[in-house]
Amino acid sequence: MKTIRQIADEIGVSKQAVYKRYKGKLHTVCAPYAHTVQGVLYLSEQAETLIKQDFLQNDCSNGAHTERSIGAVLEQSQEAGVVAVLQATIDTLQGQLEVKDRQIEKLTEALAAAQQTAAAAQALHAGTIQQQLITEETGADQQEPEQKRGWFSKLFRG
Repeated sequence: MKTIRQIADEIGVSKQAVYKRYKGKLHTVCAPYAHTVQGVLYLSEQAETLIKQDFLQNDCSNGAHTERSIGAVLEQSQEAGVVAVLQATIDTLQGQLEVKDRQIEKLTEALAAAQQTAAAAQALHAGTIQQQLITEETGADQQEPEQKRGWFSKLFRG
């Protein structure tokens, strides 16, 4: 969005000349692309392009030469459009990058929690196995004397 003064400065004419052109023959085509904020008239890129093209057409038809040619104005408009598209792309990519960073942070937290859970499960499993081994050893020690007594008692009974 640019003001009448900014457009006039860019094409090298007075702001009155731009305003007269805007209010005159270009009013119907430019009005949808204009709005006023606190008494200042702002024109969008579309209105700006229409006004610049109108001035350049008049200058060319009158044989007048300005510092800027039609190609230069169109090139500037195209460059501004490319810059706007690139900036929008950058903004989108930065937003996506922020989302990915948050996802990575959450996944890292989940991985840390899973590792803690796995370590606790391993410790519990190791403790269970150790308890079973102790129980088996203790049970085997207790069973052997019973078997020996049973064998001895069989021998001495018989």
